[in-house]
Amino acid sequence: MPLEMNREVFLTCAVTGSGGTQDRSPFVPRSPKAIADSAIEAAKAGAAIVHCHVRDPETGEPDRKLEYYREVVRRIRDADADAVINLTAGMGGDLVTGPAHRPLPLSENGTDLASSEERVEHILACLPEISTLDCGTMNFAEADYVMLNTPSMLAAMGKLITEAGVKPEIEAFDSGHLWHAKRLVEDGILESPALVQLCMGVPWGAPDDLRTFLAMVDNVPDGWTFSAFSLGRNEMPYVAAAVLAGGNPRVGLEDNLYLSRGVLATNAQLVEKAVGIIEGIGATLLGPEEVRGRLGLRKRDPI
Repeated sequence: MPLEMNREVFLTCAVTGSGGTQDRSPFVPRSPKAIADSAIEAAKAGAAIVHCHVRDPETGEPDRKLEYYREVVRRIRDADADAVINLTAGMGGDLVTGPAHRPLPLSENGTDLASSEERVEHILACLPEISTLDCGTMNFAEADYVMLNTPSMLAAMGKLITEAGVKPEIEAFDSGHLWHAKRLVEDGILESPALVQLCMGVPWGAPDDLRTFLAMVDNVPDGWTFSAFSLGRNEMPYVAAAVLAGGNPRVGLEDNLYLSRGVLATNAQLVEKAVGIIEGIGATLLGPEEVRGRLGLRKRDPI
């Protein structure tokens, strides 16, 4: 494919995620206030979009309580730094089987399977500009854990999100997820042009070698907008890779805890480092209002 660098870039910060990282770094925010504060700091550092999960304030375990999402959104909306809010809709699709020799009954430790309505309840209540839509079922690194997103579940969730006036961000962990996303657009469930996040290097999805990445980029339909990220030490190289391939980058503590080897980072520090890479290769950063205009987003108060 020809090199078609993106000269006007928006940067996303994935603030906390739902992985078990809360005890690996003191900078991983847990409470709604800490998550919102970290998102606001990331916005001030140059992130146009903040992607938020919520956690139990005491344990740091991933959670999906509506009250936590409401507080995060309210605090970001009331801040003196503007940001496009992107909330996850990935929670509620966690399936953990029993061991290989006896997969049933499902494990009560980690299994969290909710209806489509439950999975997007906080989206419909908080009305962020963007909501993620994990566009497929996938094995994760854990031996018996499956991220479950059936075609009917995705159709139902996509319809609810779109009808609420929220922009779905298609999370594509492999090329088949892009194939499915195209079908959702063809069926009128998602609107075109769509918004895509290419999730690279997540076990066991698409590996983050450049050949695979460019194959994923080639599968994004013309006119769609895409971002991309990778994990750990490849987070910052993928800032450059995403821009050079014509897309937009994502950084944040959901994907990587370190500023450099052995040095733990804050979200703002990761954003600042990414801004330096983006500007260093000759691109300019878009602000939140410019992103809303380009993607057709609406900033609204929660219900």
